[in-house]
Amino acid sequence: MSRLATMLATSGGAGYAPIAPGTAGSAVGVLVFALIAPQGTAVVALATVAIAVAGIWAAERAMAVFNSKDPGPVVIDEVAGQLVTLCGHGGDWVTLVAGFLVFRLFDIVKPWPVGALEALPGGVGIMADDLMAGVYASLTLYLCFSVLPGMF
Repeated sequence: MSRLATMLATSGGAGYAPIAPGTAGSAVGVLVFALIAPQGTAVVALATVAIAVAGIWAAERAMAVFNSKDPGPVVIDEVAGQLVTLCGHGGDWVTLVAGFLVFRLFDIVKPWPVGALEALPGGVGIMADDLMAGVYASLTLYLCFSVLPGMF
């Protein structure tokens, strides 16, 4: 089970990227979205929930494997956060790039309550901040595409 949890937590090994593993995890999230988005928003939403729930379990297990409260190689949280960001938005390249960049911004800057959610215990704490960053990023995309449609 530890091997399965580690594989999931590191998003198939993306978390082992030598530079910016969180960015690599976000790229996996964009790829997952691009693959499932043609199936519709409901499928993306269900996949997001499934990945978030499985991610909590995997991150919890990975904490023990890596002997760390928030192991760097654990990037399943970025995958889930990226899916939250893009769910309900189009799958064109402008949306994918904008969603990727805006999510990374919120994930790095961690405006309230994103940063505070990291303090939650275990796998929930690992996942919750990225899910909230995804909510902020999704709202930002919505506002940009709605209020400034001529720019995109």
